[in-house]
Amino acid sequence: MKLTILGGGGFRVPLVHGALLTDRGEGRVTEVVLHDLDAGRLHAVARVLAEQASTVPDAPVVTATTDLDQALRGADFVFSAIRVGGLAGRADDERVALAQGVLGQETVGAGGIAYGLRTVPVAVDIARRVARLAPDAWVINFTNPAGLVTEAMSRHLGDRVIGICDSPVGLGRRIARVLGADPGEAFVDYVGLNHLGWVRGLRVAGRDELPRLLADPELLGSFEEGKLFGPDWLRSLGAVPNEYLHYYYFNRETVRAYSAAEKTRGAFLRDQQAGFYAEMERPETAALAAWERTRAEREATYMSENRESAGAGERAADDLSGGYEKVALALMRAIARDERTTLILNVRNRGTLSVLDTDAVIEVPCLVDANGAHPVAVDPLPGHATGLVCAVKAVEREVLTAAETRSRTTAVKAFALHPLVDSVNVARRLVEGYAEVHPGLAYLE
Repeated sequence: MKLTILGGGGFRVPLVHGALLTDRGEGRVTEVVLHDLDAGRLHAVARVLAEQASTVPDAPVVTATTDLDQALRGADFVFSAIRVGGLAGRADDERVALAQGVLGQETVGAGGIAYGLRTVPVAVDIARRVARLAPDAWVINFTNPAGLVTEAMSRHLGDRVIGICDSPVGLGRRIARVLGADPGEAFVDYVGLNHLGWVRGLRVAGRDELPRLLADPELLGSFEEGKLFGPDWLRSLGAVPNEYLHYYYFNRETVRAYSAAEKTRGAFLRDQQAGFYAEMERPETAALAAWERTRAEREATYMSENRESAGAGERAADDLSGGYEKVALALMRAIARDERTTLILNVRNRGTLSVLDTDAVIEVPCLVDANGAHPVAVDPLPGHATGLVCAVKAVEREVLTAAETRSRTTAVKAFALHPLVDSVNVARRLVEGYAEVHPGLAYLE
């Protein structure tokens, strides 16, 4: 079975490869094709993968190419993890937004909109090529903003594109662990959009254990989200939000923390990874050790500004292991082998949330089998969550329209309608600022 990884020179590709090395049995991936526009990054990642596989005799064969069509032909699965504009673009997204006093995070607020405007045209081109060159392939999208990009691709690939994210997985795992439950045996009642969802229940053997957590302030304040949001706010919500909702619920504090930071997250990663790839140019570098050292620092500093503003302290050691690669592997196995499982995924709504239309991509538990991912029926969201989900989905639709029509006016509308952008004039200045620094937005007229 052939897996093509788009963004194959990306730093987190060894996580996916590491998961593949643990897979056994029939129907597993035997060929991995890495595609990237940067041959140097491809070479660096290929070195890491070679060291990972050095003690695995039946490891998948890995090849690399800068030819997209060649990479896609004959693929059974396509894993998309591209970054249009690179980490320099992410750093610029943050800088332009903060200059206007608003959030520039890569998936939330102004930064997420800018990243989406750059990424959607590229993702649509990829979707069209997949439909032409590998019509039977399943596309697993991790490219951010994951929900928005998945929806853009679904207009050309239908249900054969499925978005994944490690954030809901990590949240469910933390809640289960705090409650003394086996994460593998728990059903997480999670509903929303990508990076905009809430855990409303955690059922173990048919019993919802979340009320026990919400009733215990000490237990509630003992894990990442409890520290970020505070037990009182979680009890008020009657749910546990995805960590990215900290940008909404504590926006002023977060913007202040980001503005005061020596470097934004994007700038930190830009410089850190530049150092890693430069180190990989030296033949004597121990590739896997260098990657593992860099990854440990990356994970430990994740959302550090948010944790600092909330007084949440350092991340727990158990939260440093990531998880999206496990979701990707479980998804591929379920489809390729008809190994039925339940995963939280980004899929078309299909009537799951009545407040959104059928083609809106949402993030919910899904039953997965050989025919793809099927969203599980869920209870309606409460009013406050419904309002936020509908508002952000409306913004995503304006981004898609702006990319399709090349309309600067619609791009301004997308920024202005976002709950974290507080002025139409700010929206206009954001579009002007992003157009100046991003060649990828030159299409806006």
